[in-house]
Amino acid sequence: MTGKFLHTCLLLLISAAFAQAQSTGYFISARNAEHLADEAGLRARVEFLSDSLCTGRASGTPGAIHAQAYIAREFAGLGLKPSETWFRGFRTLSGAPAHNVVGFLPGSGDKYVVVAAHYDHIGTLSGTLYPGADSNASGVASLLLLARMFQHLKELGKTYSHNLIFVALDGKEQSLSGSHHLWNEIAGGRLIDPVRHVPVRPSDMDRMVNIDQVGGTEAPIHPNRPDYLIMLCEPADGRRDALLIANQSPEVSMDLGFDYYGSKDFTRVFYRSISDQKPFLEHGIPSVMFTSGITLRNNKVTDDADSLDYGILRRRVLAMFYYLVRVI
Repeated sequence: MTGKFLHTCLLLLISAAFAQAQSTGYFISARNAEHLADEAGLRARVEFLSDSLCTGRASGTPGAIHAQAYIAREFAGLGLKPSETWFRGFRTLSGAPAHNVVGFLPGSGDKYVVVAAHYDHIGTLSGTLYPGADSNASGVASLLLLARMFQHLKELGKTYSHNLIFVALDGKEQSLSGSHHLWNEIAGGRLIDPVRHVPVRPSDMDRMVNIDQVGGTEAPIHPNRPDYLIMLCEPADGRRDALLIANQSPEVSMDLGFDYYGSKDFTRVFYRSISDQKPFLEHGIPSVMFTSGITLRNNKVTDDADSLDYGILRRRVLAMFYYLVRVI
């Protein structure tokens, strides 16, 4: 009788623990969001942003406004939360009006991870449209899909300790003015968490993850491996291990590089100087850049939606997704 009683009590305790784990999202696998990573959705987003409606997305142009509105609608539809407003206005160095688009996905703690991709490009010059599909509609499409995947897990009950801040940056083509503005808002206490109602401070920043041109396959790390991804970071704090573990998934399984084609000088330039993680690095925030490298299509009319490989782009998004899952 005592044995049966103890057995019943044990079952009740296990059931209660399992129910509590379910309620906190402990048993919800990140793989539950994998089905959302679809090639068609990625292509549709790239096609919109590189369409003539967006006129190449140069800062301050009507095309850039179309792109901003599209991204804000996507953020709102996904259930992200604005910090007072979706649009964080500033002026580029040339004086053009520009806007970062910022959406929060709240976590349970007080640390933040910024996930960013610039949406601006060089625009239409002398009547010629420069679509900017790889640079950087591919990064924005990836950003939107990552937001969708993490929001889906949240709806299932999954919780993460870190808050995610998804940012579509303007002004990259004008001296990284959008990322400098984002940092200045954080440093000045002007970016307010819409749930906790407190400023996001530099001391609250865990890391910055920048997605800059991830749709191309024409500059592989090794011959005959178009399925590649380059991750630039400091070895000590970039969490390369998280990407290596993510890459073990058969859905990912890519050729990974952790420098810019073996060149220390180019690695330093691309990581430290010419992309949007720069202001964060300059202030000691661990930062990561994901890219598929520069190709001969960059800043040319041939950088269009048809030039990208959406199957490989999907795998790159999954790699970044599982990387983020492990660091938050």
